[in-house]
Amino acid sequence: MDRWKGRVALVTGASVGIGAAVAKSLVQQGMKVVGCARNVKQIENLAAECVSSEFSGTLFPYKCDLSVEEEVLSMFSWIKVQHQGIDVCINNAGLALPESLLSGKTSAWRSIMDVNVIALSVCTREAYQSMKERKVDDGHIININSICGHLVINNAEAHFYTASKYAVTALTEGLRQELREAKTHIRATCISPGLVETEFAYRLFSETPEKAVAMYTNIKCLEAADITNAVLYVLSAPPHVQIGDIDIRPVEQTM
Repeated sequence: MDRWKGRVALVTGASVGIGAAVAKSLVQQGMKVVGCARNVKQIENLAAECVSSEFSGTLFPYKCDLSVEEEVLSMFSWIKVQHQGIDVCINNAGLALPESLLSGKTSAWRSIMDVNVIALSVCTREAYQSMKERKVDDGHIININSICGHLVINNAEAHFYTASKYAVTALTEGLRQELREAKTHIRATCISPGLVETEFAYRLFSETPEKAVAMYTNIKCLEAADITNAVLYVLSAPPHVQIGDIDIRPVEQTM
């Protein structure tokens, strides 16, 4: 990780869960990390934790609603002014709503796609342009996907969310191909976790929290730190190594 010290990373959805853990870890590794989310107060609290001798980098909180393209573009403009640009983009932000295919609300479907697909694509495009204009040839774009991006579980409430994650799988491979055609050594990687014990399920099942409790107590789930370790592994890979997708799930998970 030495080559990343002093360089700039963007972590979306950095207020809680996997995003917060990844942002904190990259600051420990000496990176300048822009952490964005709608709830910037939580990132500000996290930044305050990242000021001890244990941390050689800095966390910069930024308030951004990723579903609004103008806010995303403003964020990248701010990063350019403050930090010249970014070298690592970690598209972690994700949204799941319990909307089935047969009775789901169109507005909810759009919200899922806006965050999981469109915002991810906008951040990817702007990150690449930032790297290109500064002639950064060793940058990295990491999409935090899901095991749902590779299989369809028998749960109607997750089917549309699953479709959005299948899109992330396709987008990551498409990005890898386009980067090769552009003859750059910028790399693209997908990390696809199974069940991770975070606030995610409680948000998904906000009206039926007992479902979230059941998800997290039936088996020994992954922890956010497990995904952070995967991110560090990806970023630590030698320049000639392309890690396409990491499937990481609990030993006890059946699907």
